[in-house]
Amino acid sequence: MGQESLDQRSLLSALAGDGRPLLSLTGLALIVSGGFALFLSATRHFLPHDVQFLGMQPDDLCSLQGCRIVHFMFHDRVSFGGVIFAIGILYLWLAEFPLKHGQAWAWWLFLISGVIGFGSFLAYLGYGYFDTWHGVATLFLLPIYIAGLIMTRKLVSDGASGWRSLLVPGSSPGWFTPAGIGRAAILACGVGLIGGGLTITTVGMSVVFVPTDLTFMGLSAPELHAINPRLIPLIAHDRAGFGGGVLTIGVMLLVIAWCARPSRAGWQALFTAGVIGFGCAILVHPAIGYTNFIHLLPAYLGALLFAMGLLLTYADSHGSPALAGKRLPSAT
Repeated sequence: MGQESLDQRSLLSALAGDGRPLLSLTGLALIVSGGFALFLSATRHFLPHDVQFLGMQPDDLCSLQGCRIVHFMFHDRVSFGGVIFAIGILYLWLAEFPLKHGQAWAWWLFLISGVIGFGSFLAYLGYGYFDTWHGVATLFLLPIYIAGLIMTRKLVSDGASGWRSLLVPGSSPGWFTPAGIGRAAILACGVGLIGGGLTITTVGMSVVFVPTDLTFMGLSAPELHAINPRLIPLIAHDRAGFGGGVLTIGVMLLVIAWCARPSRAGWQALFTAGVIGFGCAILVHPAIGYTNFIHLLPAYLGALLFAMGLLLTYADSHGSPALAGKRLPSAT
């Protein structure tokens, strides 16, 4: 074998490839982090730095108010774990499919969602609790994510690579066809999640609780402060982080529903992300007894819109365009 036939790439360049493996690694890290958050919540454990910050173990808090304070904290963490798991799933799909084929909107979605997701870490300035593990994970992932963005930029270096690619629809189903109505439902779900994410983050950085939260725990904010003055900042951290995740997934749904071309893999990625994200956010509530209908109504409506969108776009995404594009009969 001649010397010229040897692969002279460095190990780093071979592993990084065109940059997509680095973005996929970011997605995998989010999936692992989300799964870890779900595991800790299921086993009723705090992270070591949480215990150090509070000076209390979960069992100490669980002896108060029928364990509802702990249950409330874990309900936020399960919801957060589900949403970052869902973001990771969509990142893997974006890297392997639309970005691989040079679709510029996918690159811009990585950029925008990353700015929102990583930027949400700074919400701690509003509630005063610096999560050291979150900070370390951010410092580890951020260079990988930035390197992935820089390296993949060349994949979309054509004339349509600017941010205006986000305005170009990936397909043009009639709005009154099943595919068109399904697309509109997912777009509406994305808008709702953006509003919900902004609200949750704002609440987390300010008043922290909505009235139904305090009713569930059977305590007022001053009473929680009296139990432990560091308890509310820790809860606020969980709330603001979850809000940042909801905002991020909302932006991703909005852009994907508008820009992505119908495909089997794309539909499957959305389905998986939706089952995990909405499933965790909704099902954790009856598991802990927090079943206030008004509190859960936005999640119910979002899940309903999303499920309707997936159902109506199934045919278009799985190779049945004639059925998907058939105009619905007008009402008589």
